[in-house]
Amino acid sequence: MLAGLAGVLSVPLLAACGAEDPLAAQAGNADGKNYIAGDGSVLEVAPDQRGAPVQFSSTLFSGKPIGTEDLAGDPAVLNFWYAACAPCRVEAPDLQALHQRFEPEGVQFLGINVRDTIATAQAFERNFGITYPSVEDRGGEVLLAMTDYVPPQAVPTTIVLDRQGRVSARILGIAEPSTLRTLITTVLDEQA
Repeated sequence: MLAGLAGVLSVPLLAACGAEDPLAAQAGNADGKNYIAGDGSVLEVAPDQRGAPVQFSSTLFSGKPIGTEDLAGDPAVLNFWYAACAPCRVEAPDLQALHQRFEPEGVQFLGINVRDTIATAQAFERNFGITYPSVEDRGGEVLLAMTDYVPPQAVPTTIVLDRQGRVSARILGIAEPSTLRTLITTVLDEQA
């Protein structure tokens, strides 16, 4: 009986690996899905208009503590996500590609998972080949620290931090790769 149950439980995970991802196909339609689909709008903040550095602390799914002091001195990309979020599934491969592209330049990527248990989050990361770390934020501590920039229901949201830890840009909804690449390049080109 357990073997049969294991086979049934693995079907949804394997479905994400195929060319057709039924959850990702729903990315533009949030009707009854318990999230607000972002419109892809981008907010850029000029260096002289950026507020104080953001402050948060949390724990990576690996169990290691992390906070804003661990990101200090490098640009960072924070992505708010969860596994059943259709737009999150669409943007996951692009975020991973951008992470690989910018990691050699010191840009840090950090996922902020707002709903999943460790097992669900790690299954998502394996299925989509995500190699940058994520924190578990089901209690909303990181989200609460970022409420000036991240509407609580708008997942995914992606934030770019400058070298001082200040919000340089925000994307509500799916982060279009060329747009996010430009936003990252902007903070890289700024004086340290």
